[in-house]
Amino acid sequence: MRLVQVLVPTGKRKTVLRTLDEEGVDYAVSEETSGRDFVAVVTFPVPKEAVEPVLERLREAGVERDAYTVVVSAETVASTRFDQLQEKYEEDEDNGDRISRDELASKADDLAPSLPTFVVMTVISAVVATAGLLLDSPAVVVGSMVIAPLVGPAMAASVGTVVDNDEMFVRGVRLQGFGGILAVGSAALFALLLKETGAVPLATSEVLSIPEVSERLSPDVLSLAIALGAGAAGAISLSSGVSTALVGVMIAAALVPPTAVVGIGIAWGTPESIVGSAILVLVNVLSINFVAIAVLWQQGYRPERWFRQSKARRTTLFRIAALGVGLLVLSSFLGTVTYTTYRNSGFQADAEAAVQDVLDDTDARLLELDIRYDGGPLQEPSAVVVTVGYDPWGDPPQVQAELTERINAVAPDPLSPWAASEIDVEVRYVAVDS
Repeated sequence: MRLVQVLVPTGKRKTVLRTLDEEGVDYAVSEETSGRDFVAVVTFPVPKEAVEPVLERLREAGVERDAYTVVVSAETVASTRFDQLQEKYEEDEDNGDRISRDELASKADDLAPSLPTFVVMTVISAVVATAGLLLDSPAVVVGSMVIAPLVGPAMAASVGTVVDNDEMFVRGVRLQGFGGILAVGSAALFALLLKETGAVPLATSEVLSIPEVSERLSPDVLSLAIALGAGAAGAISLSSGVSTALVGVMIAAALVPPTAVVGIGIAWGTPESIVGSAILVLVNVLSINFVAIAVLWQQGYRPERWFRQSKARRTTLFRIAALGVGLLVLSSFLGTVTYTTYRNSGFQADAEAAVQDVLDDTDARLLELDIRYDGGPLQEPSAVVVTVGYDPWGDPPQVQAELTERINAVAPDPLSPWAASEIDVEVRYVAVDS
């Protein structure tokens, strides 16, 4: 619920009070003695869903927009009339369970912090995320998400779009772009410092094999679902007036870790390995903004003045379409990664069958088959290590050439320029008693 205070212009006192009576709103009136063009201050409690329609009625009654209007949260109202008013707006499905347009814009503006605070918190979150990834510590990575100031810029850009506030939209877009570049740069510099000082004495292959890092090198379509869910949750939590803190963590989960992985890849000099993470960051940014704008527009948020609503509709549809096209283009990469994962799974089974078929003609048996993948964004197979067990009283079977031929025959065709044209096959022999 909300407590609203409104300054009543001279000559509009009776009209304003009659309007509140018609709406069934309890109110208190105080005399305004500042000597300006106002005669009274009216204070009244309303459900959060009623703020926008009640203020619109008051403006129709003569309360100017540049008059002093304050909306604050209220804990409890003990009033039978208020209960009836609450039931009335709960039954009204037109406004839904959402806060007013002015309150939405104010909250979105507050969520986008000042530039110095945004810079400091972004750098800290990127550094902490980089440390967490290199330590393979999920807890530290989650901590970096908590302090990341990323929910504000995304929500500001989305709210600015639907209410036709160009200043808020531009500020949100600028903060998102600047924040992404700043986070990547901070992560890269910190990772480079760790590498050059020997604090993290790992080779490139060892860094990329860290579980917290490797899982973000080749994102699939499930990553898109996470970003879409984060954007929808952010818009709904903002429009319903509930805390956006936890939703901010979810949005940061889609952005901070892959951004840090990009920085790590730059520091270790493996640009091909970070293509997937970089695309994931872009997909997540577009997804969050795309779905947030769509949700807020669907909830009925529009500019206050009718002659601006047509422009806002055109702008909103254009930005949704532009974001959608960009999302489709970049999401094709996620689809390709998903397809590659499916192919790799099939290759594992086909390679095992081929090896087993070759060994059936000998006394040896397959002990282990290890498929190794390249460092490219699609993680395509580059080498296969076959461990063969044989009778220690006999000679190991000479199957290297045949296994190489059979495994390459069932290998999938390469999709990326980083993929190997031919898979290297290594055969290891282990003497095993029958």
